[in-house]
Amino acid sequence: MSHRPIGSIPSGWADAIELAASSERIAPIADFVASQPNTLPRADLVFAALRATPFDSVRAVILGQDPYPTRTHAMGLAFSVPRDLAGSLPGSLQNIHAELQSDLGLTPPTHGSLEAWTRHGVLLLNTSLTVHEGHPASHRRARWWLLTNAIIKAIAGKEQPVAFLLWGVPAKSKARLIDKTRHVLVLSSHPSRLSEKGFLGSRPFSRANDGLRMRGADPIDWSLDD
Repeated sequence: MSHRPIGSIPSGWADAIELAASSERIAPIADFVASQPNTLPRADLVFAALRATPFDSVRAVILGQDPYPTRTHAMGLAFSVPRDLAGSLPGSLQNIHAELQSDLGLTPPTHGSLEAWTRHGVLLLNTSLTVHEGHPASHRRARWWLLTNAIIKAIAGKEQPVAFLLWGVPAKSKARLIDKTRHVLVLSSHPSRLSEKGFLGSRPFSRANDGLRMRGADPIDWSLDD
């Protein structure tokens, strides 16, 4: 079967998770994606999160479920949408903005891009890196966990403390891969409108920073440029 191009894993990440093993993990995923029409995000954005936050710079991870199933929204960074997006923001992103203001007193930006966080060492990762347009959670059978578990394990192997913010059931299931003594674990409900009562008021940003300070690490700058 010819593979639909899904881009390539950046070299720093490939080295961290062992290049040969990563190739083996990608093969069955690429086979699945090749058989699926209307896959999001587009091929060159599938590994956008890994390009935006190099392995050596990771100080925090926000882990979600899968990309937005809307073509104008999906950009390869969990919960982020293009800065120049016209129209209303996804409900989950609106809730993230609301919690950011409630938790840290930061005024939400007028746009929906979270790219500033990647420059502060935050990896915006989903447990599945593709989705069928219009159908959330539709690529669970793609076995993305073969790769995303390896990514999480590689980060958890860092000596310096990392804050893992796990949002939603699929993300929280990855807590077993992380040493909670060395690293900071912050578990919250998914910020979508379906589970917002469990996310709003959970104070994930300040909890992450408090945990990093307790371990002698610098806090994350959660501000978003406007």
